[in-house]
Amino acid sequence: MPISKPFVALVFLSMILLVQAHELVNETDETSLKSSKINCGSACKARCRLSSRPNLCHRACGTCCARCSCVPPGTSGNQKVCPCYYNMTTQGGRRKCP
Repeated sequence: MPISKPFVALVFLSMILLVQAHELVNETDETSLKSSKINCGSACKARCRLSSRPNLCHRACGTCCARCSCVPPGTSGNQKVCPCYYNMTTQGGRRKCP
């Protein structure tokens, strides 16, 4: 039994619509992730509250937060919660983010 041309056209159009719908969903997810900004000032204040050098800590944390839109919880450690934050280094190869 041969496959009719209208059936093939319908299947082809359905595939195109599915691909476009999938791209639209992915684009919407990326937009919502970019728009979910955190308050770097308060996040860094909490992160640096026990630092022996609070001004230096706030400056480094603010830079890292602005680039990564993430600050790990707590006053130290937990850097792997935010991979971007954890992997940022200085020119000397030391960790940049407190």
